[in-house]
Amino acid sequence: MPGWNDILNQIKETPAQHDYVRRKYLKEYADYTGRNVICYYSSWLNKPAASNLDINDSDMTGFMNAIKDMDCTKGLDLFLHTPGGDPAAAEAIVNYLRSKFNNDIRAVVPQLAMSAGTMIACAAKVIIMGRQSSLGPIDPQFNGIPAYNIKSEFEEAKDDLAKHPENATYWAIKLQQYPAAFMKTALDAIDLSGELLEEWLGTCMFNKDTEGPQIDNIVKKLNEHDKSKNHGRHLNIEFCKRIGLKIHAMEDEPSLQDLALSVHHAYMITLDGTPVVKIIENDAGKAMFSSIPS
Repeated sequence: MPGWNDILNQIKETPAQHDYVRRKYLKEYADYTGRNVICYYSSWLNKPAASNLDINDSDMTGFMNAIKDMDCTKGLDLFLHTPGGDPAAAEAIVNYLRSKFNNDIRAVVPQLAMSAGTMIACAAKVIIMGRQSSLGPIDPQFNGIPAYNIKSEFEEAKDDLAKHPENATYWAIKLQQYPAAFMKTALDAIDLSGELLEEWLGTCMFNKDTEGPQIDNIVKKLNEHDKSKNHGRHLNIEFCKRIGLKIHAMEDEPSLQDLALSVHHAYMITLDGTPVVKIIENDAGKAMFSSIPS
């Protein structure tokens, strides 16, 4: 008969309802595909004021934890649901995943992978999307502020001050939200995003030596920014196919679609019903959580 400590350990080891259901569907997806699975989920849609919602360097610990003890020869299906973030952090994550899985990576986008999330998806050999799925422009973000918005604001200030020096006080107050040299940081991030996207597309999804024009067109289309093509624009599956990305439509494989969407719903319910703001988890149940401080 188990003693007090034995029963206490059993209680501690029993997964919570959200974890049990989420991992059940995640394992079913992995069993169906025969591939490793890592899910990267952020709760920016329902907890927009929380911290650590974006792609950043702290995420590497979660990916290292998820990959430990994996049989990397089975490849990887990477679920992405993210607003994006730091392109340099995305670069480190992509380089790490590619080195472990020898470029055998499929990106799964059940709903939204924006900005640097789009970049990571484009580093895969194929992107799995449904009619409800969207990628976004590759504009990097800083604390939720798109880099192109920062660039536009500084350019507007420069033009206005050239014509109306008397507005100096207004612009001093408006631009004081940005630290020193922030404009340079934003411009560097914009340049880096385009360079990384071109490199990643040409070293996995496409052959840079024979498919250069196609790669150039994709980079151009994902890096367009004007008033009608803003940072928050949702680029659906038809758009992504039209610009030349290699897309596998969920609707073409109904069993995969059902399993992928069950995984997605389980993660969204977890993010909505718990203090968790970010999850990096594999199909064996190894996970790193970030939560709102209590």
